[in-house]
Amino acid sequence: MEENQEENDEKILTANGFIAEMPLFVKEFIAGGVSGGIAKTAVAPIERIKILFQTRRAEFCSLGLTGSFRKIAKTEGLLGFYRGNGASVVRIVPYAALHYMAYEEYRRLIIFGLPTVERGPVLDLVAGAFAGGTAVLYTYPLDLVRTRLAFQVGESSKQAAYTGVAPSLCGIFPYAGLKFYVYEEMKRHVPKDREKDVTVKLACSSVAGLLGQTFTYPLDVVRRQMQVQQVAESMNNVARGTREALVMIIRTQGWKQLFSGLSINYIKVVPSVAIGFTSYDYLKAFLQVPSRDVTRSQVATNTLSRTRK
Repeated sequence: MEENQEENDEKILTANGFIAEMPLFVKEFIAGGVSGGIAKTAVAPIERIKILFQTRRAEFCSLGLTGSFRKIAKTEGLLGFYRGNGASVVRIVPYAALHYMAYEEYRRLIIFGLPTVERGPVLDLVAGAFAGGTAVLYTYPLDLVRTRLAFQVGESSKQAAYTGVAPSLCGIFPYAGLKFYVYEEMKRHVPKDREKDVTVKLACSSVAGLLGQTFTYPLDVVRRQMQVQQVAESMNNVARGTREALVMIIRTQGWKQLFSGLSINYIKVVPSVAIGFTSYDYLKAFLQVPSRDVTRSQVATNTLSRTRK
């Protein structure tokens, strides 16, 4: 018994030592990727319905939310709700990993490069926006594959791997920026004794996701339609750019189409962003990532030492 206990203690110490030796950006990369995969899988069925609504697939648009769930369950079974989720997880793991890691790196870069800059919501807004753009550029082709799998077209296409990337970038900059801005700003007003409360983290991240999605959702619709327009039977016209696609949607489908699936997205965003942010915070704690206050003091120390030199 004592030998087993000693072995277990030794394994724990070895694991802790290994984690302690890991570079900071690697820890943030792992925490972001794992939290992203967990959140995406949790909301995969709602994501499938949302994509079908956005792309105006005729047999689903008239059915509504519950009718669409019934149709997929009847015709495709339980696995039908996860069609395209494999590609989605393959995309979201590197995307979330890059997104969270880039956010932390950009934030540190700004603080280190501009020591006098104010630590507050504007810093989170800028770092989050650039982190979102960075993650999109590196993982966009995987998002294109995921959308077409969810759309279930069954046809090959020679479309460029970055079709629809323009509205993605236009949307991700404000969305990612607002998401981090609202989340970090809300956390600043949480009492010290409630900072580690799961329900508080879930509430803050849910509000952040809802506000970010509301402001940028029309661009998400444009992106989805541009991704599938070459193979969608119901879309005879092909838009060549973001502005043209936006005008075409309003002219042929009405302005309300820009918000098609938004109600479903609200249902998806609340658990998705909440699970993502909360998982990330807990994984950072598990991986022994120092708090931002510690990092900030390190930057101040480095700045002071450089000044003295």
